[in-house]
Amino acid sequence: MDNDATHRVLDPERDSAALKALTHPLRLRLLGLLRLHGPATASELAVRTGESSASTSYHLRVLAKYAFVAEAEHRDGRERRWQAVHSVTSTDNAAMLASPAGRSMLVLGRRRQLEHLQQSMEQHEADIDAGRLGEEWHDPSGIDDLMPRLTPESLRELREAITAKLTELTARDEHDPRARQVVLLTAGLPLAPDGTGTPDADAPSDAGSTP
Repeated sequence: MDNDATHRVLDPERDSAALKALTHPLRLRLLGLLRLHGPATASELAVRTGESSASTSYHLRVLAKYAFVAEAEHRDGRERRWQAVHSVTSTDNAAMLASPAGRSMLVLGRRRQLEHLQQSMEQHEADIDAGRLGEEWHDPSGIDDLMPRLTPESLRELREAITAKLTELTARDEHDPRARQVVLLTAGLPLAPDGTGTPDADAPSDAGSTP
């Protein structure tokens, strides 16, 4: 997918410094918080992360250097407000896997995404328990754990269809007051057969859906 107003694709050769900047866990967290909650100051982000404002300010400037964040409209002249430039950052996987350094960064990024999913699940459960989310959200929310058999072409088509539908629905709901921030983490990870040339006998063909 090409770069657009909401999606930035990083190339390991052309954007190696930018990719390296994203390997710092606090920078990834700051970027995620800006995407999730909108513009914020370094001090506000320091409160959310438990870091010092000097630390968050430094790492925000690094993110700005590589065009992940930019200054937002200020409420007053006392402190900068920052906003995420893109809602999604991804990489050219084939190019990343072509080198050991790129492969390491790709693995690290995926591990951070799983950590974000864990944090989001805990927040979702806390919001349900505290009554901050109404019952209308109970049925549509959940985590799917499916294991279909697909060709490379079908997997690509599936992911592109999800992206297209998400873009359509996001535009439709942009001004609906009922809309809420939704954490949607999709994964398409092919698994090779075992040494005998057959799939792992212990792996379910369809693990089902977990609410």
